[in-house]
Amino acid sequence: MGTDVGELRERLRHVYWIGGGSGGGKSTMARLLAERYGWRLYATDDVMPAHAGRTTPQEAPLLHAFMAMHMDERWVNRSPEVMLETFHWFHGEGFGLIVEDLLRLPREPRVVVEGFRLLPHLVKPLLAAPEQAVWLLPAPDFRQAAFRIRSVPGEGFVWRTSDPDRAARNVATRDALFTDGLREETARLGLPTIPVDTTMTEDDLAERVTKAFRL
Repeated sequence: MGTDVGELRERLRHVYWIGGGSGGGKSTMARLLAERYGWRLYATDDVMPAHAGRTTPQEAPLLHAFMAMHMDERWVNRSPEVMLETFHWFHGEGFGLIVEDLLRLPREPRVVVEGFRLLPHLVKPLLAAPEQAVWLLPAPDFRQAAFRIRSVPGEGFVWRTSDPDRAARNVATRDALFTDGLREETARLGLPTIPVDTTMTEDDLAERVTKAFRL
């Protein structure tokens, strides 16, 4: 990008970041803030296909290796640990494209960006203030409840494998390991987190996020 970190921090001063594990409420909270305050919403999941198309195998080797696999190779035949170690978005591939997109947006209104791709060590250098980012860390019961609500038999990528049940278990274990890693990394970097479990209502979580952002 040819821009130093200090300049990036200043140019992204209007951006608020919501990262975290899958099924933790990131999308819901970002949408709520965008609606409540009139902010622009940037969902990193929505731009994954476009970002994949903007990379080369040299820039994103894990991503291109993943793209070359068939569905069973991706989700059935490998252990959750290997899936974690080789999943491109979990290793920051394409993160620079998120930053490029954000820099193209006007500075008004503010922007709330959300997604699991917001890795703590990549976001921290871009923060004008620590309270402009938070990571939602779902407990296993909350994550399972969220996935049960979302899952529709016959829909979703696991149903395009030869063994949807095993694929779903692998993904669930991989995502739990990813959340554990986020918990360790945010603690090490001194970044704010919110634990999310089934005792917490949507209003409770919204209040916690709003307080974290000091809105």
